Amino acid sequence: MSERRIIVDHLKFSYEGLFNVDEMYTTIVQWFYEKGWDWYEKMNQEQVTETGKHIKLVLEPWKNLSDYHREEMRIRIIMTDVKEVDVEFEGKTMRMHQGLIKIVFDGYLKTDRHGWWSDNIFWWWVTYLFDRILMRDHFKKAESWVESDVQDVFEKIKVYLNAYNYTYRNKQLE
Repeated sequence: MSERRIIVDHLKFSYEGLFNVDEMYTTIVQWFYEKGWDWYEKMNQEQVTETGKHIKLVLEPWKNLSDYHREEMRIRIIMTDVKEVDVEFEGKTMRMHQGLIKIVFDGYLKTDRHGWWSDNIFWWWVTYLFDRILMRDHFKKAESWVESDVQDVFEKIKVYLNAYNYTYRNKQLE
């Protein structure tokens, strides 16, 4: 059986203001595509209420680092009270969304991704010793890649949303 170790646990980000749901989703998907990740959309729910839309997304992308290591990520996005608003910008009216976004990132490192080495207890112990003693440097390198990739996608989304806030909200207040 494969071992899945959590490397980044509940890296959180929240944002309230103007954004575009489709552009934000495209930004996330584009990042994974550019970096060579495969991904699975585990959940995509939208509920319309009196206060606005409530949207839940759970993305579970992964990337094979080697035949033995696999990098995995879970991104949970919860958007609440999302309303469509019209914003005047440089003489044009643009349709955007306004609401609250909460995003939680988790990063995992999966070893023995095929499950070849854990059929019986002897091979499991060999794998355990192999991981902890002989291949410690390789594990640390893979661990740093997980941390780096989670931080990179986190910063990409954060910069995107803050750019929206700076560009449109500040112009709206003038």
